Amino acid sequence: MTEAFGGFDLVVLGGGSAGYAAALRGAQLGLRTAMVEKYRLGGTCLHNGCIPTKALLHAGEIADRTREAELFGVRASFESMDMASVQRYKEDTVAGLCCGLTGLVKARNITYIEGEGRLSSPTSVDVNGQRVQGRHVLLATGSVPKSLPGLDIDGDRIISSDHALVLDRVPKSAIILGGGVIGVEFASAWKSFGADVTVIEGLKHLVPVEDENSSKLLERAFRKRGIKFNLGTFFQKAEYTQDGVKVTLADGKEFEAEVLLVAVGRGPVSQGLGYEEQGVAMDRGYVLVDEYMRTNVPTISAVGDLVPTLQLAHVGFAEGILVAERLAGLKTVPIDYDGVPRVTYCHPEVASVGITEAKAKEIYGADKVVALKYNLAGNGKSKILNTAGEIKLVQVKDGAVVGVHMVGDRMGEQVGEAQLIYNWEALPAEVAQLIHAHPTQNEALGEAHLALAGKPMYFQA
Repeated sequence: MTEAFGGFDLVVLGGGSAGYAAALRGAQLGLRTAMVEKYRLGGTCLHNGCIPTKALLHAGEIADRTREAELFGVRASFESMDMASVQRYKEDTVAGLCCGLTGLVKARNITYIEGEGRLSSPTSVDVNGQRVQGRHVLLATGSVPKSLPGLDIDGDRIISSDHALVLDRVPKSAIILGGGVIGVEFASAWKSFGADVTVIEGLKHLVPVEDENSSKLLERAFRKRGIKFNLGTFFQKAEYTQDGVKVTLADGKEFEAEVLLVAVGRGPVSQGLGYEEQGVAMDRGYVLVDEYMRTNVPTISAVGDLVPTLQLAHVGFAEGILVAERLAGLKTVPIDYDGVPRVTYCHPEVASVGITEAKAKEIYGADKVVALKYNLAGNGKSKILNTAGEIKLVQVKDGAVVGVHMVGDRMGEQVGEAQLIYNWEALPAEVAQLIHAHPTQNEALGEAHLALAGKPMYFQA
């Protein structure tokens, strides 16, 4: 092993959202920075997650809008999905962003090394037969799709989200195992493409980590769209049929389809990378960190999907920045994970920030929590867009809003203000004083806060 690279302040292992954010911010702050990535710069988010899935969902939205064009006085007809063209659109989107990111890394004078890296000491990473030495190492090796015991993903009939992203056809029918974010997003896209879709979720609701009201609204919308789902019973086995796959649940119920998408979450990429050999504390494959992303080894930090925090690209991005600023000697503040905006980009979208009503009652007591629902039927822009849904506010009585939960098309675009409301501990009366543009979906947030402040304008609170 030769030491070809040395003298760095920061060596980043992994070039996804968390890793490149740390590298970019570190370089900006004067840290001599190296980044090692085995695949392509941008990681899961850019190549196998956020960006390509949203491209597919947007293609599905266009298909749905074409089918519904007559509602808006437009004469148009939907013929079929051209998946080769959809894939080109998706790949062009990804390639353009990857090119821009590569240029930014180069402009910041970050030493970028392509190859499979491995932690070789508390201050070094080995890659391509060479050793990269630094004052501090940041582990950011991300995650991969998980499966269940006894369920083998073959990439043909039983597939992961990675396979689903590059599928060259629209399956006639699909079973989706898992009703979380990944599962419902693919269910939404494939239904828009024309597939017959069934979602299987072992817990009581779709998107089970969201407020129960949001889950129920999504379930209602999925029923209206013809997306089938089975809730509250866990998977038992899958077997091949002549033309596809048969899934059996614990209660004996059976489902058959052309393909089975396994969407039961993502697991950390940590095995065989030298972490445990160097004394890094781990739990079920995750690297354990404190609120400043420090491991138990003083010269090693970890961020992103590799650590047991929210598996969101923007969370990893923020964690990477936190580490870079801490190493540069700046004052840093731990991340409030409840204050992170969360969006599921199905149709309709589910967006939230803060805590659920159930969690608020658990923390503050049921008699101390106020919840208000604002139906988007009263919002002019939502009516124009022909979308339905609700905004639900959760407030500590006579105090701040501690949860904002929204369901409806484009609600992901409204979660920015919701994030400010939660993180700045705004009182309903304070938000009610702000003037929201009309007609926008954004003014629904303002109207909901007007009602919570005791002066409802368009409905009886």
